[in-house]
Amino acid sequence: MSDTVTPRSRRSPVRRAFVAVVSTLGLAAAAAAAITLPADASVPPPPSGWTQVFSDDFNGPAGSGVNTANWQYTTGTGYPGGPGGFGTGEVETMTSSTDNVSLDGAGNLRITPQRDAAGNWTSGRIETNRSDFQPPAGGKLRIESRLQMPNVTGAAAKGYWPAFWALGAPYRGNWWNWPGVGELDIMENVQGINNEWATMHCGTSPGGPCNEKSGIGGQKVCEGATCQGGFHTYAVEWDRSLPVEEMRFYLDGVNFHTVRQSQVDAATWTNATNHGYFVILNVAMGGEFPAAFGGGPDAGTQPGHPLVVDYVSVLQSGAGGSTPPTTPPT
Repeated sequence: MSDTVTPRSRRSPVRRAFVAVVSTLGLAAAAAAAITLPADASVPPPPSGWTQVFSDDFNGPAGSGVNTANWQYTTGTGYPGGPGGFGTGEVETMTSSTDNVSLDGAGNLRITPQRDAAGNWTSGRIETNRSDFQPPAGGKLRIESRLQMPNVTGAAAKGYWPAFWALGAPYRGNWWNWPGVGELDIMENVQGINNEWATMHCGTSPGGPCNEKSGIGGQKVCEGATCQGGFHTYAVEWDRSLPVEEMRFYLDGVNFHTVRQSQVDAATWTNATNHGYFVILNVAMGGEFPAAFGGGPDAGTQPGHPLVVDYVSVLQSGAGGSTPPTTPPT
């Protein structure tokens, strides 16, 4: 089947091939910083040659919602007219309630899954209003967040699926053109495992040039503090400055997975990269990815463990094209 007949809004599961590719970005100090920085660390200033085009520090009163100048809430069990369960089989209902999505008053966003007395799950999913994040011609784009995964492990974490990711802008308003429009999973995790999965989705599903629904994936263990036990920095760098374009994925400054333009045919790469992207933060409950590691939430799953996000930052560098207007930190 092609992506036009496979109801899919994003990602899948048995995916996340157990692969790791190592190179460097020159940000190795971030590994130590992930452990030593306080829970509320300011958005880092852009390195020389880079421009910050978006950031949110999640400053604001405890119990307040996100800054809607930067973010929009995605609510319900799917996009209007799109596949149910967001195309992944997840079982929660996304809400804009501060029970699920709120600032903590200490410079962090908390996305918290909750379960009611009837056993129904709610959670939160927010997306940037902007969907134009891409590198200039001959330049680079970096999407980064410092965050702590829900601090829950073992049987109590069954069904948890936090994610920091981005979707190609043409997905908005269509809802059925995944994976051709591209998806960049910068951080995904399930079942409270001390591991980070990063994946690029593209092409057609199932199968196709990008091995859908698994995608082209890699993984890395969080070092020092576990992924659940401390803050770490997750990033993707989209590089158009090279003869062969690359998507490089980072954990605490270490490039552990790279997807190159040469790995797929020209049309597949173009269809996934000839437009901007929007950024998403969410915690799903259940779905295909948790199912591949033991299943969705059950009576032993503990609600109330938030994904804690310190900041999100988007940077550009390089010549060619124009730089979108900067959104100041909030």
